[in-house]
Amino acid sequence: MSRSEGRTDGAPSPAGPYSQSVRIGDVVAAAGQVGVTPDGEVVDGVGPQTGQALANVASVLAASGAGMDDVITVRVFLTDTSHFEEMNTVYADAFNAPYPTRTTVFVGLPEGLLVEIDALAVVGTST
Repeated sequence: MSRSEGRTDGAPSPAGPYSQSVRIGDVVAAAGQVGVTPDGEVVDGVGPQTGQALANVASVLAASGAGMDDVITVRVFLTDTSHFEEMNTVYADAFNAPYPTRTTVFVGLPEGLLVEIDALAVVGTST
């Protein structure tokens, strides 16, 4: 199967040697996205950063032909355990039931970043 890269101006450019998204067959992987606007502005607060990160995920998935309803699993990386409830509230609005599986872990991120989110999607299948 061929491997293709998804690129969009609707999310920040990669900060290193990685793709915004990659598609192989019906599988699309979205690189970790943070609370940074496409023009490089870090938004303030975990709720707004979660919303921006999810908007970025949606944009990079779309660049590879997938949507949020195609997502089967998500990983959320938070810098502070006290941010979980606010992140979870914003996160719940980004997906429809049945929700994707999710793993949430607590990590260190670069200064000012409170959350990072990546996703794996499968497209072209019927249920």
